[in-house]
Amino acid sequence: MFVSTRLAFAVLAGGLLMMNSCSPKKETEQKAGIEKAAYGTLSDGQAVDLYTLHNAAGMTAKITNYGGTIVSLTAPDKDGKFEEVTLGMDSLAGYEKGVPFFGALIGRYGNRIAGGKFTLDGKTYTLPTNNGPNSLHGGAKGFDKRVWTATPVEGEEPALKLTYVSKDGEEGYPGALNVEVTYTLQKDNALKIDYKATTDKPTVVNLTNHTYFNLTGGVKRDILDHVVTIYADKFIPVSKDLIPTGQLQPVAGTPFDFTKPRVIGQSINDSTDVQIKNGGGYDHAWVLTDSSKSLKKVATVMEPTSGRVMEVQSTEPAVQFYTGNFLDGTLSGRGATYKKRYALCLETEHYPDSPNQPKFPSTVLRPGQTYQTTTIYTFSAK
Repeated sequence: MFVSTRLAFAVLAGGLLMMNSCSPKKETEQKAGIEKAAYGTLSDGQAVDLYTLHNAAGMTAKITNYGGTIVSLTAPDKDGKFEEVTLGMDSLAGYEKGVPFFGALIGRYGNRIAGGKFTLDGKTYTLPTNNGPNSLHGGAKGFDKRVWTATPVEGEEPALKLTYVSKDGEEGYPGALNVEVTYTLQKDNALKIDYKATTDKPTVVNLTNHTYFNLTGGVKRDILDHVVTIYADKFIPVSKDLIPTGQLQPVAGTPFDFTKPRVIGQSINDSTDVQIKNGGGYDHAWVLTDSSKSLKKVATVMEPTSGRVMEVQSTEPAVQFYTGNFLDGTLSGRGATYKKRYALCLETEHYPDSPNQPKFPSTVLRPGQTYQTTTIYTFSAK
């Protein structure tokens, strides 16, 4: 009886082996590429497209030419499972209705300009004030609300090149600005963003991307347990309306010290700290210890449950770290409700309000010069 059982098992095993040998081998990698699809029509009749970039490892990035917006980005967890790691809406209509810059390209000037005014070469320029008394992220209709011209670039690392010409006087800014932004999905699960701009008149430029990240996968909960490192020994204090005081303050001994890994929730509600009170949490620019124009580490974020890690590199001198303090649960998308502190932003940039702060590095761009910066968001797991 024992012999016949062993024989039957051997026959069965042999049959399974033969079946497996005849079955097609599963692909462990998919082919990298980029696809274009219609995304919808804006209220003014403009057609908008959606581009899906995917690499051979399985990561995808979905980007629309409306605002150059990153609509979706997936990243693997410690088990290799790819899930959504950004906040976004379910449709073009959701973005057009109004969102707090989810995934958008920001320009002509990222962050705030005090009083909606600045003076350049002796002339004062007035901007729309869309954030209390201040101008924020380019004004009432910044680059995030414009339709860009898109050119897909096929290859092992697919890319999407977006171009836009901002007219002289648009949102109050001087000079016609020719802007080119290229998103590249790299082989190592990194999204690279290259910014370039030229102008025909002196102007100010500070471009960035405003993606809201949540590394839990599918926005399962808030980001208070995310562990953050920011490679910066100073930050920029702000007034109650979030305008820089003009000083640079050392982070040492404050809730703003992320020079070593720090849990976001550790001090975010420290009401004894004036800057935490003014920002409603973290909503400040950190001045990078390495302020050179070379590509360097800006920040690292780790989510302990999923094991996901995001590393940020940039050629910019600062990064705005924002913890979703103004999210209030009134917006939802992809099955998640976006409550307070359900995301974080790491906006690589020059300092806020630089046009009004003579001590800050200049953001002036003149004819014949080329504005050029790079930021890379790399995802892994441990």
